[in-house]
Amino acid sequence: MTVSTTRDGHVAVVTFSRPPHNFADLALIEAIGAAFDAADADREVRAILLRSEGRIFCAGADLANANPVAEERPAGERNPFYVAAAKLFGVAKPVVAAVQGSAVGAGLGLSLVADFRVAAPEARFVANFVQLGFHPGFGISAVLERVVGRQRALTMLLTGRRIGGEQAFDWGLADQLVAAGGLDDAALALAREIATGAPLAVRSTRATLRGDLAALVAAATDHELAEQAWLQKTRDFAEGVRAVNERRPGRFLGE
Repeated sequence: MTVSTTRDGHVAVVTFSRPPHNFADLALIEAIGAAFDAADADREVRAILLRSEGRIFCAGADLANANPVAEERPAGERNPFYVAAAKLFGVAKPVVAAVQGSAVGAGLGLSLVADFRVAAPEARFVANFVQLGFHPGFGISAVLERVVGRQRALTMLLTGRRIGGEQAFDWGLADQLVAAGGLDDAALALAREIATGAPLAVRSTRATLRGDLAALVAAATDHELAEQAWLQKTRDFAEGVRAVNERRPGRFLGE
């Protein structure tokens, strides 16, 4: 797993890689958070571009193996994975995400941290939690509706439907749709455009529009984790994980 930062003028380009699927775990999310903190602290940085290596943006948490939300914790103790996830939403500088492939589960949540998503037609935005017998996490239950509206959020969350690049663009989930070969250039161009504005005014305006999002996500992840805690003990969750790994529909029993 690597997270690296390069500079392009006033843009910090944060690149993460955890081949082959870019699964999200605590180390990855904390490393991205550290890169965001460094960008926030750097007076020369005015915007951030978040991108990943490989064909997949982020396939979410590896629920079948190293599930970062599976470990039981004492009552009232927050899960470190969700603490790190919620912290990402507190980044002070504008973020553009380049989404070249699937953004699934926590990967969708990671893309929602950004103010803008520039996507390739091959991108897939997926909130497949109910197909796993699970509750949405990573603050998605609070943030997705703010981006696409209540009914579209319900559609994604209650069906687990894959939303392709073109539909994501139609829904406002993607702000630009660009051929994969030009994705990074287009995302960087948007970040550069943002960085041409007066930095104090950009941050002030963004903070006004973003409002209490970080606090909202922190509260949402606490609720999400509580729901996930009991659901992951059900037979349906075990079946959902098996079904996804075996690439077949789940046979759920409601128990």
